[in-house]
Amino acid sequence: MATKQQFRNLEDVITGSDLPVLVDFYATWCGPCQMMATILTQVNEQLKGQIKIVKIDSDKYPQLASKYHIAALPTLILFRGGQPIDRIEGVLPADQLVSRLRGKLG
Repeated sequence: MATKQQFRNLEDVITGSDLPVLVDFYATWCGPCQMMATILTQVNEQLKGQIKIVKIDSDKYPQLASKYHIAALPTLILFRGGQPIDRIEGVLPADQLVSRLRGKLG
């Protein structure tokens, strides 16, 4: 399960992590985002120690949603070394998401 963590700056999390960081841009009112939350729990279990998952509520942080050009929810962006290396819009089943992420992690 993902742990709730407060941070001052998403950039610090993205650039300061030794692991690739998967950022989930979501909204509490978004049905597919709720489905994605369950999927991300499964992904986190399967990729434990290989990836860090961060959730950003796009309603609470509209400036981040704008900065990363979030037009659809949920949107996942995978960062490595502070740079975006993959972007996924919409819901993917856990097995497909794990497969796609493993392809980018290796």
